[in-house]
Amino acid sequence: MLDDDAAIRTVVAHALRRAGHQVMSTASLAEFDRALRDVTPDVVVTDVVLPDGNGLDMVAGLAEAYPQLPVIVLSAQNTLTTAVRATEAGAYEYLPKPFDLDDLTRAVTGALARRGNDDAVALDDADADAALPLIGRSPAMQDVYRVIARVISNDLTVLVSGESGTGKELVARAIHDLGRRAKAPFVAINMAAIPRELIEAELFGYERGAFTGAQARTAGRFEQAAGGTLFLDEIGDMPIEAQTRLLRVLQSGEFTTVGGARTISADVRIVAATNKDLTALVRGGQFREDLFYRLNVVPLTLPALRERRQDVTLLARHFLDRAVEQGLPRKALSTDAIAALEAHDWPGNVRELENIMRRLAVLTRDETITASDLRDVLMPGAGGTIASEPGLAAAVHARIDQLAREHPAGIDDGTLYDRIIAEVERPLIEAMLARHGGNQLRAARAMGINRNTLRKRLDTLGILPDGAPDGG
Repeated sequence: MLDDDAAIRTVVAHALRRAGHQVMSTASLAEFDRALRDVTPDVVVTDVVLPDGNGLDMVAGLAEAYPQLPVIVLSAQNTLTTAVRATEAGAYEYLPKPFDLDDLTRAVTGALARRGNDDAVALDDADADAALPLIGRSPAMQDVYRVIARVISNDLTVLVSGESGTGKELVARAIHDLGRRAKAPFVAINMAAIPRELIEAELFGYERGAFTGAQARTAGRFEQAAGGTLFLDEIGDMPIEAQTRLLRVLQSGEFTTVGGARTISADVRIVAATNKDLTALVRGGQFREDLFYRLNVVPLTLPALRERRQDVTLLARHFLDRAVEQGLPRKALSTDAIAALEAHDWPGNVRELENIMRRLAVLTRDETITASDLRDVLMPGAGGTIASEPGLAAAVHARIDQLAREHPAGIDDGTLYDRIIAEVERPLIEAMLARHGGNQLRAARAMGINRNTLRKRLDTLGILPDGAPDGG
């Protein structure tokens, strides 16, 4: 056990001895080197920042000298970069501080059973934290970082789940940018934004004359992503007939274009994402079970922002810094604004927080954003976000700008109207149901629609009734 904090050494040693392990503790790399002359440990537990060096440098040396020696890394520098560098150095496990003693004990037990090392992956920029897309030091995000660090050295299919706005595409990009396919293309396709009759043509391409309007051979996303990563966003919205074709490609590694006969190799890594419960869709016959298992090789669940409130201020300041880079005035956060930010539920997650910070950077006259400024752009009650000063129109404009940034290839695909209406309709219905205690009949009357219409919209939008009576 290497750690310069005597209290941590004492607590860890006590916990591991209680679990039946013999423990030797040292406070520095020099002490550890001297101890290695007399004994070879079965497992090493080390901090990163030590008085006489970096623990990760020591881990890399141990991996070369003792290939079968598992090393568990502890660090207060709990970022994605640290997790990746620990993996790069050959660490068996990475645990952020503060860590749970039970987690450490389980890691030591697992390391003793395995006595192996994970594959190393290079991270080009030694100071890459600022360039990485994921931000957060909460325990929930540490779990995400550990999964990413373990999958970037292989081509296993990853299924990213999480609510809208949690950053699923950012995770996919991190897996690509830090992995072995980083120099090849990263290609994203949103299944919810493609008309069902065009999905196969979009995915696999088409030949000239394959259908009306096919004037020339066009490569699909699989071809465009050759050698790289194909990100299948909102996979839960993929029509069942297209799922069958995708399954065949994942099984065989080959495909043909629409209207074509030549077999093409699908040399891509697949990362899929969904904000829906795919297991429920499987049970309802809306998603193929065999495709689900093909996609769910490595499941990765992104936490909602309300589940990692300690990251809210860090993210808010990051977005304010980004606004400065985009030419907006620099703003600071007051103490009461920070408290209000961390108290808010953020139903739109990180995407909502980003939009709010950008809006505040524009609208706030003073250099410091206060809780009062924040209340001006947050809708009271249900926790949704509607700008009160510039009005709902500005919120819609901001959402369209956000969609355009997320989809550089363009949003003029004929689906924007339905998408924006759906995004406005959901919080409207949820707010009215909350206002009327979940009573569907009263909520429908207040909105001026039929109760059966409301029920259909609840089903279509996936809004679950809260058990309140639906009439009377």
